[in-house]
Amino acid sequence: MRIPFLNRPATVAVLRLQGAIGVAGRGGPGLSDAALAPLLERAFKRRKPVAVALALNSPGGSPVQSSLIGARIRRLAEEREIPVHAFVEDVAASGGYWLATAADYIWADDSSVLGSIGVISSGFGFAELIQRHGIERRVHTAGRSKSMLDPFRPETPEDVARLNRLLGPIHDAFKQQVLARRGNRLPQDSDLFTGEIWTGREAVELGLADGIAHLVPKMRELYGKEVRFLTYGQRVPLLRRFGLSADDLIDGIEERAAFARFGAGRG
Repeated sequence: MRIPFLNRPATVAVLRLQGAIGVAGRGGPGLSDAALAPLLERAFKRRKPVAVALALNSPGGSPVQSSLIGARIRRLAEEREIPVHAFVEDVAASGGYWLATAADYIWADDSSVLGSIGVISSGFGFAELIQRHGIERRVHTAGRSKSMLDPFRPETPEDVARLNRLLGPIHDAFKQQVLARRGNRLPQDSDLFTGEIWTGREAVELGLADGIAHLVPKMRELYGKEVRFLTYGQRVPLLRRFGLSADDLIDGIEERAAFARFGAGRG
């Protein structure tokens, strides 16, 4: 006699992590710890999955949100004793690679782009432009550093030094995350923390990924041909299904620009 509940095939929870981190894109509220927390809880607890698979496609974004999401994944994985596999699609760069390191194993396509283990701050300078047009910039602050890197004023060495003082510790935290999660798989004679990016095959050779594989066939290879997949994804807010606001448009442009930096455009 077959008892259905005792003969149920193994389940793999699949969680899609798509888009810039901390930026609300066209497909939903963006990747943030607050938005992903309920999905992660369900993915790790519902039907006692044998593994959690992250379908990852992100050019990065907020270092804080990357850290919070990655830490939540690790807490749940250790509490539930469930292995986590990250499957990189087009790109897992910068904060996207931080999320990948939260997994126990990282898999990629030959043409995936991984890495960019660095920190960036960018902007524009309009000081000469407004001067040519006779525009006077008026800023009043309490605290001499409050208007640091004002784009309408000339950049100063002091402002750049302050910015570097901020970027350095964030970069160090990123490096420590990679070393803590991948240290025993990385070559000792290579500097992988320059912001460089690599294709999937190169990332495997450097120890930044564990192999070339796609989600469904790899999970079936590891957990059986009868394995079932439960997919979790963020819901698109109702209003966004019918149109875009100005904020949505700006966020979408920012997200497309982030993907474009790694040759991974989005349609």
